[in-house]
Amino acid sequence: MPLSEHEQRMLEQMERALYAEDPKFATALEGSGLRTYTRRRVYQAVAGFLVGIALLMAGMVSKQIWVSVVGFLVMLGCAVLAVTGWRKAPKPGEQPAAPGAPAARHPGRQRRSMMDRIEKRWQRRRDEQGQ
Repeated sequence: MPLSEHEQRMLEQMERALYAEDPKFATALEGSGLRTYTRRRVYQAVAGFLVGIALLMAGMVSKQIWVSVVGFLVMLGCAVLAVTGWRKAPKPGEQPAAPGAPAARHPGRQRRSMMDRIEKRWQRRRDEQGQ
């Protein structure tokens, strides 16, 4: 059964508060998400790059140019995968962007002001409930 809009907002608020209070703990609870998948993909690309080097060297030793060319192409493809995967990896505690969402012009400034507003609201609610 899907969560209602109100429940989803409350869950997101609790997640943000957890990240704000203890980012290490929140990251440990995160489990295998996009960040873990991206990291694994980068490691596989590095392993593929090493296989490409081995093919390149084997082609040079056996004097078969096509093996060297295949090794070079494997190295090039894996290097591109590793670099793009590394850049796309979300930082700890950061929510991955939606696929169709437009990029913000000033993400650091916008995120900070948004987080400030959320923190103020959260604190206000805590104070109201505590009294």
